[in-house]
Amino acid sequence: MANDYSHDDLTNRLSKPGWQRTDASGATQTGTLKDMATKAHADRAKHPGVIKEVETAVELELIQLQKLWEYLGLPN
Repeated sequence: MANDYSHDDLTNRLSKPGWQRTDASGATQTGTLKDMATKAHADRAKHPGVIKEVETAVELELIQLQKLWEYLGLPN
């Protein structure tokens, strides 16, 4: 699902990491929006691919991480 970012929103996000591009062959790359837009531009004659914002804003509390370690059988 596409975000409704304005042109100004996108230009303000150019230097921020957290973007992923999938090219026409299915290969993925990650980096800044500027990097992904530049790579898409280089491939524009074939197909620019799809650029998505990778959303990984999950933050674990220490106790949650320790419980995961225990669940995975890892030593404390």
